[in-house]
Amino acid sequence: MNKIYPDAKAALDGLTFDGMTVMAGGFGLCGIPENLIVALRDSGAGDITAISNNAGVDDFGLGLLLQTRQIKKMVSSYVGENATFEKQYLNGELELEFNPQGTLAERIRAGGAGIPGFYTKTGVGTLIAEGKEHKDFNGETYIMETGLVADVSLVKAWKADKEGNLIYRKTARNFNPMMATAGKVCIVEVEEVVEIGELDADNIHTAGIFVDRIIIGDHEKRIEKRTTRAA
Repeated sequence: MNKIYPDAKAALDGLTFDGMTVMAGGFGLCGIPENLIVALRDSGAGDITAISNNAGVDDFGLGLLLQTRQIKKMVSSYVGENATFEKQYLNGELELEFNPQGTLAERIRAGGAGIPGFYTKTGVGTLIAEGKEHKDFNGETYIMETGLVADVSLVKAWKADKEGNLIYRKTARNFNPMMATAGKVCIVEVEEVVEIGELDADNIHTAGIFVDRIIIGDHEKRIEKRTTRAA
């Protein structure tokens, strides 16, 4: 089975639809599947539920889909750096399911592992806990969080072999490995594809069994805020 596709548009072909749920890896702008996000925007799919740590910035990453109003709901843990996000949310045009960052990561991991729900102390006694089941264990109160799955996972990795085994580079690893397991279809953009057997098996982060489609992308790797000082 050939998992290599010529470009992001081809990799998304037949998978996008109105009302779909999409996971997009990355932390800030680090390790985001930037080419696949552009192709998703260009697909015209609307009413999207986007599961991602954040929504990019106004003109990059998932911020591009906010500009075109293709995102109906964000499931995320950080909402700064994006004026479009702020405006749409405050105007009641964008739904937000806000998560503590570790809870979001565990919800995605649980979804990929087939775990429908789990208990955590994080958020007890806050707005996060409203409407959620509470349960006491050993005298401590916990709330139940549910696992997350998506119709499509969009993932950024450093290298892949032709079977889809993946290696991430440094902090670009972030949410990408969990999301690769939690999508009904996983599409990955990488910087390099190598032959099967060229990757050190002990250093593979995501097994190819989770990966359905792969593209090689050109990556801008933009930084949200660049801070410098005089030499």
